Amino acid sequence: MRAARVEVDLDAVRHNVRTVAATVAPAAVCFVVKADGYGHGSIAVARAGLEAGASWLAVALVEEAAVLREAGISSPILLLSEPKLEDVGLAVHHGLRLSVYRHETIEAAADMDTSRSAPVPLHLKVNTGMNRIGAAPEDVVGLAQAIARRPGVKLEALWTHCAVADEPGNEFTQVQLGRFDAVVSRLERAGIQPPILHVANSAAAIDHPSSHHDMVRVGIAAYGIAPSPALQGRLPLRPAMSLLAEVSLVKRVAAGESISYGLTHRFERPATVATVPIGYADGVARNLSRVGGEVLIRGRRYPIVGRITMDQLMVDCGDEVVDPGDEVVLIGEQGSDQITADEWAARLDTIAYEIVCGIGPRVPRCYQDRC
Repeated sequence: MRAARVEVDLDAVRHNVRTVAATVAPAAVCFVVKADGYGHGSIAVARAGLEAGASWLAVALVEEAAVLREAGISSPILLLSEPKLEDVGLAVHHGLRLSVYRHETIEAAADMDTSRSAPVPLHLKVNTGMNRIGAAPEDVVGLAQAIARRPGVKLEALWTHCAVADEPGNEFTQVQLGRFDAVVSRLERAGIQPPILHVANSAAAIDHPSSHHDMVRVGIAAYGIAPSPALQGRLPLRPAMSLLAEVSLVKRVAAGESISYGLTHRFERPATVATVPIGYADGVARNLSRVGGEVLIRGRRYPIVGRITMDQLMVDCGDEVVDPGDEVVLIGEQGSDQITADEWAARLDTIAYEIVCGIGPRVPRCYQDRC
C-alpha cells in the first residue's frame, strides 16, 4: 500500500444515516452512492447505510449499479437519470428503478422481455425549475398515461429535484414544491396516484420538512458534510473521510532558496521542508498551496509551499522536528485540530462535494480495522 490513503469511518456513515432517518421519519431514506459513494467507496458505504436504516440506494449510471449488484447488494436501486436507450435492457437486467421523462425510454422499458413476472418500476421525473433533466409539468399526465397503457411497466414514483434548497430563505424552493404539488393534483384528477413521491435531497431534508413526502434522497449529509455552510451544524453529522499520507523526505533549505516547479515560493529564512507523496493526480488541487492550504503533522498545522506536483507536495515545517514516516493529515483530525473538506472548499472557492469526489482512485480506500 502506498504512503497515502483514504480512511473511511463506516460508523460515521451509519451515524449520519440514522440521524437523517430520524429527522425525516416516517419517510424512507434513499442513500445516494453515485460517484463511488462520493469518493468513499460505494460498496462499503452502501452496506453501512443499509445497515443503518436506508432502504434504497441511488446511482447516476447503470455501471455504478452493476458494481453494487455484483457485490451482492439486492436492495432497490434508483437510477437518477434516464439511461441510453441501448442500456435500458442492462438496467432492467439489474433490477433497477428507472427514472424516465421521455416516451422513448418508457417504450424501451415496456418492450423488455414480456415473460417477466413483474413490470419494470419507473420513477417519472418532473422538471420543476432546475432545468437539468425531467419532463415539463404539462407533459407529466401524458407520460403517466403512457406508462399505464403498457403492461410491461408500472409507475412507482413521481419525483423532482431542488435547485436551491441549500440556501435557507431562497423562495425558489417553495416555488418548486408548489409546482410539484400542482403536478400531483393534476395526476390525481386523471385518476393516477403514484405510490411514492420523493423530492428532498440532503438540504431539503434538513431545511424543508414539507418536502419529505414518502422518501428522501440523502447524499452529502450521509458522508458527514453539510450541504452548504449555511446549513452547518443543523444536524450532528460526523465526517466519514480522512485523507492521510506519510512524510517521505525531510531536508533543510537555506534562506533565499526556492522550491517546486516555477520556483514560485522563496524561503525568507532557513526551513525544514517535508516532502509528501501525494499530488494533483490524487485530487489535491494544484493551487491549494497558493490559497493557503495546510496539513497537520504531529498535531500542528504547517503550510503547503510551492506548486503541488502530480505526485508530491512540499510542506514548510519551520524549525520543528519532523521525520520520514510521520503521518500527514490533509483532511481529518490529528491531535486537537482538524482540517475538513469544507475548509479546502472555502479556500478553493468550490464545494465540499467536489473535494471528496475528486480524491482519485489510485489513493487506496480503507475501512476502520482494515486500514
